[in-house]
Amino acid sequence: MSKAYSSNLTLSQFELIETLIPAAKPGGRPRAVQMWAVLNAIFYVVVQGCKWRDLPGDFPAWQTVYTYFRNWRRDGTWVAIHDRLRDWVRTDQGRPSSPSEAIVDSQSVATATMVHECVGFDKAKHIKGRKRHTAVDPLGLVLRVVVTAASTPEREGGKRVLQTVHQMGEAVSRLYLIWVDGGYSGRPFLVSVMDAFRWVVQVVLRPEQTQGFVLLNKRWVVERTFGWLNWYRRLSKDYEYLPASSEVMLYIAMIRLMVRRLA
Repeated sequence: MSKAYSSNLTLSQFELIETLIPAAKPGGRPRAVQMWAVLNAIFYVVVQGCKWRDLPGDFPAWQTVYTYFRNWRRDGTWVAIHDRLRDWVRTDQGRPSSPSEAIVDSQSVATATMVHECVGFDKAKHIKGRKRHTAVDPLGLVLRVVVTAASTPEREGGKRVLQTVHQMGEAVSRLYLIWVDGGYSGRPFLVSVMDAFRWVVQVVLRPEQTQGFVLLNKRWVVERTFGWLNWYRRLSKDYEYLPASSEVMLYIAMIRLMVRRLA
């Protein structure tokens, strides 16, 4: 095992998540690496924000750690683990596994210097980088996130993330109401969501002539989620070459948050 880094899973936390880790593929060599150490290494990267190659030497080889990260991104394992933990957290809070409401918002973040794929400029926030279109439940738990260029309009990104939420099937069977801010207002967006998904869109606007911070009904939930994610240094900027890796980094951060709540 590695040193006691603050990002490490405790034994009880690992035992909880261990049941969700895919078994080794049949017919190949037996796993020679401890999955506890692999997960701790991945969480170290997300929490501390270091490069894969700069993982401390008491973790498994960085190539091995990155291979698990990449393979689980490609086959959907990270999302599957995330979704199962979200169901457990909701059940622990006395909620049905399927939420009846969701809140949608976006967050623009700057990209690192070497990132060039899917990068744009958000004129409203004066940020060159990418935009995280995020749908959360009333507890602030992520349903789905879609990463696009920062130049992508809110309504277009909103439709894309809601499409991925709709593809969750039975996991959102009770969902009927979507809360959004003024960036998603307008009849075309409301009608398109109703026609495509049979969901009602409710726009929450900031009161006129107000200054400074204002706590807005429902909208504060997704802002709190963005606040949780800001504690992870790897997410302070978008350092990932691929938008798909950016999305997975967000799911991994939420996995760590949820497993710490449950264990």
